[in-house]
Amino acid sequence: MEGPLDPTNARGEVVRDQQRPRDLHGRLSSQKVDTHRLEEQVDALDEGRAYVDGVRLRAVEVTGADAGGWLNDLVTAAVEAVPSGGAARSLLLTPTGRVRADFHVVRLDGGFLLFQEPDQPAAIDDLLRPYVLSSDVALRPAGGVHVVLLPSERGWTAARAPGDGAVEASAEAGEVWRIRRGVPRFPTDLDEESLPAEAGLESLIDFTKGCFLGQEAVAKVRNLGHPPRAILALRSAVPVTSGEPVFADGREVGTVTSAAASREGFALLARVRWDARTRALITASGGELALA
Repeated sequence: MEGPLDPTNARGEVVRDQQRPRDLHGRLSSQKVDTHRLEEQVDALDEGRAYVDGVRLRAVEVTGADAGGWLNDLVTAAVEAVPSGGAARSLLLTPTGRVRADFHVVRLDGGFLLFQEPDQPAAIDDLLRPYVLSSDVALRPAGGVHVVLLPSERGWTAARAPGDGAVEASAEAGEVWRIRRGVPRFPTDLDEESLPAEAGLESLIDFTKGCFLGQEAVAKVRNLGHPPRAILALRSAVPVTSGEPVFADGREVGTVTSAAASREGFALLARVRWDARTRALITASGGELALA
């Protein structure tokens, strides 16, 4: 097996002093922060010249003679097509197509490493273990390894190391960047009843590779219908907080799931009923919400 995935030192300024926790609903903590420094880091992420350290992610090692085919038949990404040293983001779904986990897969010569946010409802190894049965597969926590997270059009991409000249952005800057870009996060904006189509996560599903858990349910939604809810990226000119109800035509139709200040006001994501996604939306305080 290859050595640890510790990133090499990036050339440029490494920023570690602005990290502060956020809660599990997308809100940022109330500790004082250097706003100018934060905006510099968000700009660097926007321009693709910064990364976020993935040291907080849980790491699980998958090894054994059957590891590749076994994992490929369960998760949504075509992991057998990932080259050694490469990475892919994937989902694990229920048989009815609901999201159980959102994680990164890194392929090594001797197996795979799975990296998952620690606040997800269930650990990926606990979810996968019942499917091992008689397969030659071993699942175990992997210590001393981690990845960096690079900004991409659809969220984060895992990498073994940042690019030359990349600077480190704080976890808080990464969260603000995510919200402003309208990137849904599990379990903040999605929950365990969510379908991938609610948040545009079909890009994490390889529909050509054959079987994976939830395949039939996902195909049915894709070909014959739509999900019951949708995650929308929105803007507001007035303050908005996570947890606020969203209304359309005087009726509650959803909830703000993530919110962050932006240069133009406030950026947010909201989970709303499918039939309300194209209607005029407001918050409980009367603030108008516009599509980002």
